Amino acid sequence: MKGTNVLFSFKTTLILLAILAIGAGYATFIENDFDTSSARVLVYNHIWYEAILVLTTINLTGIIFKYKMWKSKARFIFHTSFVVILIAAGITRYAGYEGIMQIKEGTTENRMSSLEPYLQISIKENGTTYYKEYQKEFTSLLKFVNDFEHTILYSDDKKVNVKYKDYLLAKKGTAKMGLLSVDVTIDGKTQTIKLPGQRGQRGLKRDLVFGDTTVTLSYGSKTLFLPFAIKLNDFQLDRYPGSNAPSSYASEVTVIKDNKEYDYRIFMNRTLHEGNFLFFQSSYFPDETGTVLSVNNDPGKWPTYFGYFLLTLGLVMNLFDKKSRFWKLTKYVAQRNVASIAIACMFAFASTSLHAEERVMEDEVKAQDTVAYLKKFKEESKATADKFSKLVTQSQGGRMKPISTLNREILLKLSGRKSLFGMNADQIVLGMLTRPEMWRDIRLIKVKTPKLKKFLGIDESRKHIAFTEVFIDGKYILNKEAEKAAITKPQDRGTYEKDIVRLDERLNITYATFNGNLFRIFPEPEDKANTWHAPLEAMETFEEKSGRAAELMTRGFINSVIQSDWEQADKFLDMIKLYQEKIGKEVMLSDSEVSNEILFNELDIFLKLTLAYVLTGLIMLIVAFVVVFNPNIKPRKTTFFFFIVLALLFATHTFGMGFRWVISGHAPWSDTYESLLYISWSAIFAGVVFFRKSLLALSAAVIVAGIFMFTAHLTGIDPQITNLVPVLKSYWLTIHVSILTASYGFFGLGAILGFMSLIMFIFRKNRPHLDETIKNITAINEIALIVGVTFITIGNFLGGIWANESWGRYWGWDPKETWAYVSIITYVFVIHMRFVKPLNNPFAFSTASLLAFATILMTYFGVNFYLSGMHSYATGDPVPIPTWVYYVVSMVFITIALAYKNRNMKDPISVQTNKTN
Repeated sequence: MKGTNVLFSFKTTLILLAILAIGAGYATFIENDFDTSSARVLVYNHIWYEAILVLTTINLTGIIFKYKMWKSKARFIFHTSFVVILIAAGITRYAGYEGIMQIKEGTTENRMSSLEPYLQISIKENGTTYYKEYQKEFTSLLKFVNDFEHTILYSDDKKVNVKYKDYLLAKKGTAKMGLLSVDVTIDGKTQTIKLPGQRGQRGLKRDLVFGDTTVTLSYGSKTLFLPFAIKLNDFQLDRYPGSNAPSSYASEVTVIKDNKEYDYRIFMNRTLHEGNFLFFQSSYFPDETGTVLSVNNDPGKWPTYFGYFLLTLGLVMNLFDKKSRFWKLTKYVAQRNVASIAIACMFAFASTSLHAEERVMEDEVKAQDTVAYLKKFKEESKATADKFSKLVTQSQGGRMKPISTLNREILLKLSGRKSLFGMNADQIVLGMLTRPEMWRDIRLIKVKTPKLKKFLGIDESRKHIAFTEVFIDGKYILNKEAEKAAITKPQDRGTYEKDIVRLDERLNITYATFNGNLFRIFPEPEDKANTWHAPLEAMETFEEKSGRAAELMTRGFINSVIQSDWEQADKFLDMIKLYQEKIGKEVMLSDSEVSNEILFNELDIFLKLTLAYVLTGLIMLIVAFVVVFNPNIKPRKTTFFFFIVLALLFATHTFGMGFRWVISGHAPWSDTYESLLYISWSAIFAGVVFFRKSLLALSAAVIVAGIFMFTAHLTGIDPQITNLVPVLKSYWLTIHVSILTASYGFFGLGAILGFMSLIMFIFRKNRPHLDETIKNITAINEIALIVGVTFITIGNFLGGIWANESWGRYWGWDPKETWAYVSIITYVFVIHMRFVKPLNNPFAFSTASLLAFATILMTYFGVNFYLSGMHSYATGDPVPIPTWVYYVVSMVFITIALAYKNRNMKDPISVQTNKTN
């Protein structure tokens, strides 16, 4: 009975959850530093990890019965769903298998290569062949785990002994290949052989000769036969206009089974289902003459889907169950009015004065003739530059956009500003394009480090240099320094090397702008790929008539601008636009699409919101603490006013997200920049909708939004709107990513509230009124985490369905998937801490909610930049960890240490409800 109590206790639950999270998280680093097989051998597929999963299932089942959870439908359904999902995962793990199928156009195939690696042994003697295989993966980390020894009988009780000797992981660049060494013994004679091979790749066959006996060994994928055949009728690859980037690819196939046939089209996010087999469009032959399909045989699919359904149903029901912890917390918070909302930022939308721009012009431009040119050009070019900005250009990735967008990107990249000398980006770039001999002497290229400024021989107070300042007698003076910086590993680069790399890139962009090579404005006549070319390319590439037209329009426009004949310049722009509409009509943007994108650029909503959120959050935090430490203050009218202001900021953010969606044609959370904007939006959503009665909660929400918006705009993350890769062209992107990423805002809110609570713990001695505030924001914190766990869990498992419907498997232990799983486990741990008496207090909860956010940061940033995987942006060496991260971590732990001495406080809900939950 005692053993049962231990097994079915919440302490055991927390211990098991901690082991699962730590094990999975550590496995991602094993995979990154070694290989996928090592992570699978040592963690994911090892008996110890599977045993923990089984114990967790038993523990959860026992707790369901021990606490009679069926009395609460919501809790019973979502707790039972985890049991169903774990059982279904076991079915998939032990009864399913995966592989790769390659088919050439016009051929029929019923074979595939297994994803799992096998040691395959063939023994040939006197014309007779004996075959044996063993499914086995190896690790180069803890080699004793690899040990095996097999004895194979053949030909009248003769024996072959195959014994493990060594396993090495060979690296060549970013590629990794395993090298297995085994000893083969027959009649006391032993030979050693090395077998190259790994998971997902066919191994090379190697022969050993023992007299009349030949032993053939290989390590890698084996051939599997399907109970039906597939014929590839046609492989189709579509690219974005004028680009090599795939827009989509598809396979037109015929499935042949039991003398029956049917046709099917396999493409991204449309999987072929045949029995328990799933076929996903994975890749294609380099010469585009065949297809590569991922194959998955999964008997656990429907049990898994049933578990996902129960999970979603139960978690949603829990939010509306009046007996749930969630409702008791919201009721507790609703009874208290700590005060509300924010203060507005009145300066966020301020613009730079014209007088300041004039002063910059005088400082940065020394030649008087150049100053005169700039003043005249600024006054006269506005209308023509505006017309020029409305032409359409094609990006390298195939996206069609107004030249206005390209102009802004160029100026921002070169100078770090969106206007200069009182001129907007359209005027600046128009000047660079038409009068490069003037603009090469104008200081518009940003340079930062004093060491680089010293190397260039310029004053340290200067922020910009001219293009000509890096050339002496026609020689590029940064050549050797740029080469050194380029070959230096990213983590070894200092600010000097980083600045050189950036300056070198800016100089290349400047040169390309001078030559017009960035402006792909001329569509190629009768080109099926809808390729657009820069002016010089068009003159050289097009047939004589079209090439001459491009040359006449280009030269005519440039000469008209040089001569300040603005009316004539406008006519040439009209001719270029007419040419675009006639020749490039299939991909040409409409006038409304051009106007919308230009308006979106001019509004610059998100940068202005960044300033508003940061300043508003800081002011709100100060006001909140003033209210907390002066409980007699009850600013009801001010609270309502501030709520209206914050609601307006939230509405502006929502409008901006929707506007970007309209312009890009896809949900605005498909890349790092967009998802940071969305996390900020979800944090403000949490504050405005759920926690509008708490000034501390609202200030925390605004601070979280400000931090993520600040990160999006001031850390080098590219804000450009880009085309989607094929796999993201799915409604699942909208569903899965929106729900999953929204949870980050709630978790960020919980982390800030936890930190605020810890600060108040430090000062609560002799201030009993702080206890009520701590209890209140702790309750709000727990509400935020419950909503966050609901979102991240549903979003993660919906992502599993997307993965299964897209590429035939819903879980592959990819680092991003794994850290999302670690995050779920971590926050489930935090929420269930209250069932263990020593951990059932606001201090422990606040500390845990703050530290748990590290798993979200690792999921979002760490995986992207420090681990490899299908969701990762990291390539080659990881970027160095910023110094400020160490300061933040130190501050967090110092705060926890200082708060620890005043930690004693009971959970308010448990006390209030007599621990009935």
